Amino acid sequence: MSRRVDALDSAFPTAASIALDLIRRPEVSAQWSNPSALPHMSVGALACHLGRQAVRAAELLPTPADLPTLESADSHYERAAWVTEGTPAADAVAAGPDEADAARGPADLHAPSADALTQVTDLLSRGAALDVVPIPWQGWSLRRADFLLTRQLEIVVHSDDLAVSVGVPTPVFPAEVFDPVRDLLVRLAVRRHGQSALISALSRSERARDISAF
Repeated sequence: MSRRVDALDSAFPTAASIALDLIRRPEVSAQWSNPSALPHMSVGALACHLGRQAVRAAELLPTPADLPTLESADSHYERAAWVTEGTPAADAVAAGPDEADAARGPADLHAPSADALTQVTDLLSRGAALDVVPIPWQGWSLRRADFLLTRQLEIVVHSDDLAVSVGVPTPVFPAEVFDPVRDLLVRLAVRRHGQSALISALSRSERARDISAF
């Protein structure tokens, strides 16, 4: 068991707690079957995808890794097929786990997400999370800090998606949660579009360009 403490060990449970508060909002349950801000995805499916980040962490943080370890979270996104494939087709989204989970309704999401948050907090606080974490659906592993950063990015980005979808304010994350995600998104955007595109987007509205990190 690992006893090394990383800043994201304390930041991730905070991020997951904020996400849990959002998916429990009555506006989410009331609009569960409505289309979300993401193509082909219902509000319920998006909420389930957001809640799954803590569930994944609870499952994988104590699991020994037997897959190659990438050097960074940046490498994870550079290699992940979904990043380069663009918007998924409607049938692919419908066949995925998010819509299947959403079909069971919001009550079925809340309890497992809360249980997962409790488990993750316990694992990280008592040093029971391993230093290297497998990501079996990708075929590689990440160091714990990099794994938590990828889950934290999912939480920050999809919290905005969900809030916009149901017409509530996007949660404001504390600096220890938001800043590492911001920095990762900037690095990915620069790699994809170059420094000039980023500088123009942030400082020159008259020549701003689309600089999505994905």
